[in-house]
Amino acid sequence: METDKLPNGYKSGFVNIVGNPNVGKSTLMNDLVGERISIITSKAQTTRHRIMGTVNAPDYQIAFSDTPGALKPNYKMQEAMLNFSEGALTDADVLIYVTDVVEDPSKNEEFLSKVAKEKVPVLLVINKIDLLKDNSELETIVARWKEMLPKSEVFPTSAKEHFNVTNLMNRIVELLPQGHPYFGTDALTDKPARFFVTEIIREKILLNYDKEVPYSTEVIVEKFDEKDGAIHIMAVIYVERDSQKGILIGKGGSMLKRVGTEARKDIETFFGKRVFLELFVKVEPNWRNRENKLRQFGYVE
Repeated sequence: METDKLPNGYKSGFVNIVGNPNVGKSTLMNDLVGERISIITSKAQTTRHRIMGTVNAPDYQIAFSDTPGALKPNYKMQEAMLNFSEGALTDADVLIYVTDVVEDPSKNEEFLSKVAKEKVPVLLVINKIDLLKDNSELETIVARWKEMLPKSEVFPTSAKEHFNVTNLMNRIVELLPQGHPYFGTDALTDKPARFFVTEIIREKILLNYDKEVPYSTEVIVEKFDEKDGAIHIMAVIYVERDSQKGILIGKGGSMLKRVGTEARKDIETFFGKRVFLELFVKVEPNWRNRENKLRQFGYVE
């Protein structure tokens, strides 16, 4: 859509989704965008980067951002993740703070106090209400959260069940400022194709391994070639220790093969093309605390 042909009253804006780890931010983001932009697992810290997904309609454009869960950092990579989340507080036209029905409102009060000082509209999404037995429980939870974020509008939701998400979306559109679109009206995300390959592989690692291994991995796509209607991908999985490399590969390469097979199927679905995927594992000691590696892996500029 050319900007001189935009309808009167066209709206556009940035809607940023923040909150603690594992409350359903990525599920909500995917639901609002209508595409699988963010990877989802039951493990905390699944999202590491700030990921944008755009929604385009004839009379508006919304640029949604999913962010890593706000947590107290234990190493440099988590400091970078927190910077992504705090950065989302500075450039939002509408802020969505996501919590769920089991989270204690006093958890991570420092970040919450920054949200409470926001000048832009704050929509408080209380997710996972499908877990509650009755309305009285919800009323108690809403009252506690309103004490913490008194200026917010509350939206009890179940992103998994798509409950109340349409009402939330309608309110977001109402709150958008008028203005030209920030991105092309056919744009879905600001991330390149390679990013989604790395995220899908990382999702399979999170789903197939326990304990420290998934959190010690980073995935880099070394080759992404499209030819003859197929995509040829070579990716390197970095770990911090030799023992993690052994666990990741598995006996006779069985675990790495499983990750590769599961990832390839999802990558084929994502791009709608046949995919040839090669995976390699390398050791990069203590990469989560090394500034040069965090820069190489896209966590710091």
